[in-house]
Amino acid sequence: MSSPPTNPPSPAPEAWGPDALLQSRRRHREVQDEFASRRDRWIQSNPYYYDRVKRLLRFLIEPGRRVLEVRCQTGTLLAATEPAYGVGLEISPKLVDLARRRNPQLHFECVDPEEIALTETFDYIVFSHIFDTVDVLSSLERLRPCCHSGTRIVINTYNYLWEPLAHLASRVGMRFPYMAPSWLSPHDVRVFLELAGFEVIRTHRRVLLPKWLPCLSWLFNDVLALLPGLRRLGMLQMTVARLKPTPRPAPEYSVSVIVPCRNERDNIAAAVERIPEMGRGTEILFCDDQSTDGTGAEIEAAIRRRPDRNIRLVHGPGTGKADNVWTGFRAATGDVLMILDGDLAVMPEELPYFFRAITSGAAEFVNGSRLVYPVPRQAMKFSNMLGNKVFGALFSFLLDQPIKDTLCGTKVLWREDWKRIEGSIGTWGIHDRWGDYELLFGAAKLNLRILDLPVHYQERIHGVSKMTRVFHNGVRMLAICWHAFRRLNSPNR
Repeated sequence: MSSPPTNPPSPAPEAWGPDALLQSRRRHREVQDEFASRRDRWIQSNPYYYDRVKRLLRFLIEPGRRVLEVRCQTGTLLAATEPAYGVGLEISPKLVDLARRRNPQLHFECVDPEEIALTETFDYIVFSHIFDTVDVLSSLERLRPCCHSGTRIVINTYNYLWEPLAHLASRVGMRFPYMAPSWLSPHDVRVFLELAGFEVIRTHRRVLLPKWLPCLSWLFNDVLALLPGLRRLGMLQMTVARLKPTPRPAPEYSVSVIVPCRNERDNIAAAVERIPEMGRGTEILFCDDQSTDGTGAEIEAAIRRRPDRNIRLVHGPGTGKADNVWTGFRAATGDVLMILDGDLAVMPEELPYFFRAITSGAAEFVNGSRLVYPVPRQAMKFSNMLGNKVFGALFSFLLDQPIKDTLCGTKVLWREDWKRIEGSIGTWGIHDRWGDYELLFGAAKLNLRILDLPVHYQERIHGVSKMTRVFHNGVRMLAICWHAFRRLNSPNR
């Protein structure tokens, strides 16, 4: 009599508690190892989509910086950022081996995001495939020691609204396989970042049509995907964040107040008396843009009258306010740069509010707003007021954050950030005569935290306004906004 057949061995029981997470991480690694040799095939079969990903990363990340990418796969995206020093981390040993062979100029390590223990800091950290990470919060917390105060975290993931289509693409072999991915909404990403000690600056969404189809791809991705409402449907989603700020010790930082002036002779003495001392020391740079009313002589007289104050005369090029301000910025020595228009319509006594806003960490770029407090009837013409409100709404859409007053002359930023913004001056399509848009767009490109700070705006007492030809200037500003709209939403670099 034959013995009864033996039962097949029972599958290993599922782990419980923390062991379950370890088991899940091991399975994720095994899946990535299994398909590692075919990873580049998926990238090569979707050149249009990955080109859009690379373009956005190159726009967000300055070349020649220190860049870390978590879940770097074969290093394709890390290499596209053109880092001076690049480090890629991946969970799959086979993917790491491929990345090292394809990008010998970069550094790759095999490590789980939950076990990162780097002791060096980076300017940018890209976290790709966060949806395929077992413990997102733990992984983000591990990145904090890799950050300095200016580090930007870029979460590169899919829009959760695309889950059904992405799942179908994986099943038919059009998408790289993953194990039970976590589809994170923008709210989920924000919560994880905040719990890990970061704050979100902006979320970029791109690509309504991930495949190249003549005309249709342009229509969907360069037109429809940029419209309000529809742009929230973009498949590609990159969230930019920074460490939650800690206040900087204000007494340790010096201030440069740049006063652009042209024919403002009668306002010079008042500016010297009213501009307060701030921080470790305040220098006042009067940038005389080739005045014809004796402004330069009055500045020199003020320097002689007040030897106790650090006052300097800077000769502007005579080609407009923007170039005059840039001349002052380049001559400044302070850690914090402040612009105060020579008409003194914005009260100099309110400059310490800006200083506290930037040293407290609440902002990295402070934009004065004249449209919160009541404005005296003669201080701003109705046409100027209307234009400011229209452009404020337009900028709020372009930068995806509230900007109430784009043309307030009082703007404050760190000198170290100006040096980075300076490289983008003149790249927004139309020459900006006033410089306000160049600064705002430059700060947005660097993903600086921009803050509107209300100021009391008054009628000028001496001199005449330089803001004339309102319609002509409005057309120029619209042209700048159009070029910025295209560059911010369809970037190359």
